[in-house]
Amino acid sequence: MRLLVCLCLLALVVSSCALSAHPTAPWPSDNSAPAIPGALGVNIHFTDPKPGELAMLAAAGFRWVRMDFIWQSTETEKGTYDFSAYDNLLSALDEHQLRPLFILDYTNTLYDGDHAPFTKEGRQAFANWAAAAVKRYRRRGIVWEIYNEPNTGFWTPAPNVADYVKLALETSRAIHQVAPDEQIIGPGVWGFDFEFVEECLRAGLLNYWSAVSVHPYRKTDPESVVDDYARLRNLIQRYAPMGKRVPIISSEWGYSSASFNIGQEKQASLLARQILINQSQGIALSVWYDWRDDGRNPSEIEHHFGTVFAAQYPQREPPYDPKPAYRATQTLTRFLMNCGFSERLTGPQLSSDDYVLAFRCNGVTKLAAWTTSWLGRTVIVPLSQGTYRLTSVTGEANGEQTSAESGLTLKLSSSPQYLESKSAAR
Repeated sequence: MRLLVCLCLLALVVSSCALSAHPTAPWPSDNSAPAIPGALGVNIHFTDPKPGELAMLAAAGFRWVRMDFIWQSTETEKGTYDFSAYDNLLSALDEHQLRPLFILDYTNTLYDGDHAPFTKEGRQAFANWAAAAVKRYRRRGIVWEIYNEPNTGFWTPAPNVADYVKLALETSRAIHQVAPDEQIIGPGVWGFDFEFVEECLRAGLLNYWSAVSVHPYRKTDPESVVDDYARLRNLIQRYAPMGKRVPIISSEWGYSSASFNIGQEKQASLLARQILINQSQGIALSVWYDWRDDGRNPSEIEHHFGTVFAAQYPQREPPYDPKPAYRATQTLTRFLMNCGFSERLTGPQLSSDDYVLAFRCNGVTKLAAWTTSWLGRTVIVPLSQGTYRLTSVTGEANGEQTSAESGLTLKLSSSPQYLESKSAAR
């Protein structure tokens, strides 16, 4: 996400109003996502990490990084490629066991007047460059995404789905010729642009793509994404080759702590809820935007999507000050380490506003609980008798709660808390 997306988010207001009563249909949960933290990533904007930076990133629990693989900076003469900056980045990622998602993106002044490729020559040049990059790094576990938000102004001079489809097809074919086992995804659209996505799928791109990527930015709470995922999954099933399972990747999505009515503490809660909801929907990879703040202007939304502050302290460990969002990531990944989503609990005292998600971790059940109700709610969670330890979204101990025969009485807020049986925690 760049300045254009920021402009789209200037009016961002996270809705905290109560939803309707019990849903009329079962909640569409999916336990196919990799266990935490295997499906968790973060966007970065560098090929030269600062000392200690990737160690801090990995310590948060992130296992993937998403980064632009920029055409302009790697082909400055026609047909001549310099990938040395990415050699260095990959070496640094390997040291910290981080996997890359590289975005093959943007224009090149050598072709098509610095517009997104729209001629035969421009498309072929982009495809040749992409194939050369993938061939160089094949078998490194990289996921390759074709372009970034081509349904927005990043596709210049204006979005054109037909031109994108032509480019994506030619690029996908070129990659498959040199490295048929590499993973390609797309189209990385902003929001859920179903018309744009369907044009891609109708053209046969699922013959090449391993997953469909979207950027689910919204003015509402993360929980509102569930219906969009269901609609997208139905679209994928309509066009997927027979017998091929094509998962969804949320390759960019975040909330700025400078947006109206958010702030740093609420950003931390939204980050946790976003990851938890994605996990419950079987999303193969969830990439938070952004790793670090891009600036310090308190009124600039684009500056404050990060999990750490912008200021660097090169002689100190860690090199950045963590925001609450960083602590929320670390708490979630530590508490739910090696856990897979199991189910969303229901009960007579739980409404559709209330989210009590169960995760299975090596035979032990752990819970994450919150509500979208504006004022919070006290509910009875149908749990077996026993004592449960509570942990806040940013890792503080919230005491213990004993479950009665009727269940566990629990006060829910918009900030997730984590529950674990005291006997299981020993």
